[in-house]
Amino acid sequence: MSKSAVNRIGILTSGGDAPGMNAAIRSAVRTASGLGIECVGILRGYNGLMTGDFIKLGEEEVKGITGRGGTMLFTARSQEFMTDEGFQRAVNTCKFMGIDGLITIGGDGTFQGALKLSKAGVKVVGVPCTIDNDIGCTTYTIGFDTACNTAIEAVDKLSDTMQSHERCSVVEVMGRRSGHLALNVGIATGATITMIPEFPVNFEKDVIDRIRSARIAGRTHFTIIVAEGIEPVNDIAHKINETTGIETRVTTIGHIQRGGAPLVRDRVTASLMGNRAVMLLAAGEDGSVVVMDGDQCTDLDIEAALRMKKALDPDAYHLLSALTS
Repeated sequence: MSKSAVNRIGILTSGGDAPGMNAAIRSAVRTASGLGIECVGILRGYNGLMTGDFIKLGEEEVKGITGRGGTMLFTARSQEFMTDEGFQRAVNTCKFMGIDGLITIGGDGTFQGALKLSKAGVKVVGVPCTIDNDIGCTTYTIGFDTACNTAIEAVDKLSDTMQSHERCSVVEVMGRRSGHLALNVGIATGATITMIPEFPVNFEKDVIDRIRSARIAGRTHFTIIVAEGIEPVNDIAHKINETTGIETRVTTIGHIQRGGAPLVRDRVTASLMGNRAVMLLAAGEDGSVVVMDGDQCTDLDIEAALRMKKALDPDAYHLLSALTS
């Protein structure tokens, strides 16, 4: 076995949690152990990196965590880390604790911090993990599939009661400023209308007229999927109720979408990414992001990765339009 370029790797999770984070941590630790590399867990993201809030991470510590939701390392967003003083504290902590490689698991904000650390001389590899699936450099982000299924299960249950009472249900799903989650949930649940930020709707034509047409065709209940941030869902429900006379209720699924045991795709993807992150650091690589290119796990330069934007799958959007026309 060739000598590794790093002796001690720090692992942190930052930003919003997502199902599969623990699987990525376990994969990284098990891979590092096989290479004779020590791992430490950094608690509460970049806050812990500034304060030296570390724990030992060995095979025993990560035993049985693959199927657990959330993150055993906790997570947080840190404004202080983005200040010059806070950032320097984080760099100094890495030096003091002998961390010569760092794995950062999270989204774009996490990678922005990772890039700064890389430029300051800390070897860093990022792992994309967010239920929004909105990171441009990777086909898929850890947590997306599980979050979709959680939302689908909720919408299916809502549809049962909406059908019983002949109502309209306006359901807000997460996604930050991205419609990937809403788009997939809309297709999978057969929603009457799906509203996403990438494709603004004409409310009268695309919502009200479609509900009226469906009602004339004999449909008695309706589901409107709304990506968060478009407009207040209570306002949408009020306009539907006032215009059509159909009793309309609002459901915000919220943070339940982030929780729960990760499904197989997220467990496997996280395991692939955690393994590759360690292998990159062991080979002396720095300033990279592990990505999925289709079904292949590979990596990109972090600066190039951050410049990339992700558009919605046009085929999926055309399918959504065809199914709801």
